[in-house]
Amino acid sequence: MSRSCLVIRHVAFEDLGVLGTLLPELGFEIRYFEAGIGPFPVEDMLNCDLLIVLGGPIGVYEVEAYPWLVDETMAIGERLREQKPTLGICLGAQLMAASLGARVGPGPAREIGYAPLSLTPTGLNSVLAPLNGQPVLHWHGDNFDLPRGSVRLAFTDACPNQAFAIGSFALGLQFHVEVAPETIESWLIGHAVELSAAKIRPASLRKQAAQFGPPTAALGAEMVSAWLEGAFA
Repeated sequence: MSRSCLVIRHVAFEDLGVLGTLLPELGFEIRYFEAGIGPFPVEDMLNCDLLIVLGGPIGVYEVEAYPWLVDETMAIGERLREQKPTLGICLGAQLMAASLGARVGPGPAREIGYAPLSLTPTGLNSVLAPLNGQPVLHWHGDNFDLPRGSVRLAFTDACPNQAFAIGSFALGLQFHVEVAPETIESWLIGHAVELSAAKIRPASLRKQAAQFGPPTAALGAEMVSAWLEGAFA
């Protein structure tokens, strides 16, 4: 039996990555919605079997510049209150947190590049366990407080809340495990201005992606597969 998966994409190169191969193998039919291009498909966001909200280079609080964030956040919050399977990555996790009333704002430092997570005791006993000690891709400046009803799964020094779960139906990840390493060049191009401002050389990220990208992507697919099994149990 096939299930529907609606994916909210905020910028073209931040796509499903390796999950775009995994999900069809698990019986999901994928449909993308490009954020800001027309009204948000609120009914579809509420009624699809799985909602995935991807990353993007804006803040959830920039509603004056991007007024459609209001509708997106409200729809995500309604879906979470109905306890329907929802996965958020980076901006997607921030939107999930904000939709439940948690604070989202600039963190103490920008995290860009591959670096390991620290897992909480709960995280070590969760679907994130395969990622313990494995460098994952960080690419964010904002942090979020834990939304009410969630449990903290992972953290770094600069970001105390790197992942959270709400029951078995919702998972928010501040970091990226979905990126196919062979597509890192599109990230380096798309975020060229940000990298220049942060004085980060693309060559260093290219080298990290070559070393850590393949195992991270494989473990990320394993982790998401395990989460989906629990979410649809």
